[in-house]
Amino acid sequence: MEAVSPSPSDAPPLPKPTGGKAVAADRAAGGTAGERYHDRVASWLTAFAMAWSIIGMTAGVYVAAELVWPTIDFGREWLSYGRLRTLHTNAVIFGFGVSALMGTAFYSVQRTCHVPLFAPRLAWFCALAWQAGVLAGGISLLAGWNGGKEYAELEWPFDIAITVVWVCFAIVFFGTIAKRRIKPIYVSNWFYGGLIIVIAMLHLVNSLAIPVTLSKSYSLFAGAQDAIVQWWYGHNAVGFLLTGGFLGMLYYFLPKHAGRPIWSYRLSIVAFWAFTYSYIWAGPHHLHYNAVPEWVQSLGMVMSLVLLAPSWATLVNGVMTVAGAWEKLRTDPALKFIVLSLAFYGLATFEGPMMSIRSVNVVSHFTDWTIGHVHSGALGWNAMITFGAFYFLVPRLMGASLHSVRLANIHFWLALAGTMLYILAMWGAGVSQGLLWLSLDDIGELSFSFKDIMASMAPYYALRLVAGLIFLSGALLMAYNLAMTGKGRRTVAASPPATAAA
Repeated sequence: MEAVSPSPSDAPPLPKPTGGKAVAADRAAGGTAGERYHDRVASWLTAFAMAWSIIGMTAGVYVAAELVWPTIDFGREWLSYGRLRTLHTNAVIFGFGVSALMGTAFYSVQRTCHVPLFAPRLAWFCALAWQAGVLAGGISLLAGWNGGKEYAELEWPFDIAITVVWVCFAIVFFGTIAKRRIKPIYVSNWFYGGLIIVIAMLHLVNSLAIPVTLSKSYSLFAGAQDAIVQWWYGHNAVGFLLTGGFLGMLYYFLPKHAGRPIWSYRLSIVAFWAFTYSYIWAGPHHLHYNAVPEWVQSLGMVMSLVLLAPSWATLVNGVMTVAGAWEKLRTDPALKFIVLSLAFYGLATFEGPMMSIRSVNVVSHFTDWTIGHVHSGALGWNAMITFGAFYFLVPRLMGASLHSVRLANIHFWLALAGTMLYILAMWGAGVSQGLLWLSLDDIGELSFSFKDIMASMAPYYALRLVAGLIFLSGALLMAYNLAMTGKGRRTVAASPPATAAA
């Protein structure tokens, strides 16, 4: 496959001539008269993503506080840990994460294909319907409508709505690729495309259910089969949504930040296919020491270890891409976020396979170590790469300089401090829990009761609350900074560049 990298700059276009001169200029640029990228939908999705990040992180901080002061639910069911925790995960993953993925996918696919979006009205429907779905879904979770599956708690009417919107997303994205003016398909589109296809498959299978009422249904699967299907879905939702999709973001925006092409395009393609074929089998490592066949557990463990290769291939590719642009780290806060996200990506993709090994899993399973691992990826990888992409993207969408580089640098240090404090607190809590639960006295009984062990977690949970507040304060600074950058401005109208015949 021919190597293609994004150009190092997306500077706002110069004013275009009018009348007959405009037609001639458009033809010279390789487009049709008046042809423009549909970037306004990306602008709105960026704004929606930032709003959901604040809502989701605030809910996360509140439930962290409930583990320190349990009575702050004030006896209200909708403020209980069980309901707010699911609101937190859904707002952050599907509100913040998916809105960011849609926005960056719509922005980058136009530029890597040199054409405007296919069916732009459908893109708007996709963007707005997704926000309505996340909002209504969040309200339903607070009301107690819960299907009981991790990352798939929404009940069957929402599952149907998600399917409709996701199909629209696929039509817009793949339709844009189909009408591209250049033959190669850039690697970021491979990852975005993999995200769309695999998540659709996972959602359809895991959501198969028998409706009983409007607010309640029961899974079509039962027992161990239901557990296997759920973690086939759950882990691959992490894999293809929170990893694969954000790798698409990385492969587009990292070269933009660094002003350099991807170090090895072939390595990126090899990493994509190795990632796709190995990740899909890793889910059963969530089910060690459970009532599923041992060979299924072993397969999940082995494929998790195999995942080290494509994951670290991407890490090496990213580090080598930015290797010639280290001096930009002094002045570009967006690049700082990107490079930091790479470091946490490497950490999380090393820790996950290690935790899948049975001798490690016996300590980590059902402990806060898992929470620390998840958030090293969620905060350190997903949030950081998105923050870096938005600090690059919003000024270009608005045709203005970032309102305050100083605030962006402060945000960087708050995000780093919050993430490190969070995962260190949860690692400490998790390892302590695992070792204490495995401690036996002279007659083979547990040395410590569950109540005593959980009471000893108070300092760790207090540290997690502080970490969450620090990270949330950084996100609030970013929201203000981006809002001021775009204040009083409209999205810049950009046109496809001149394109050689493919």
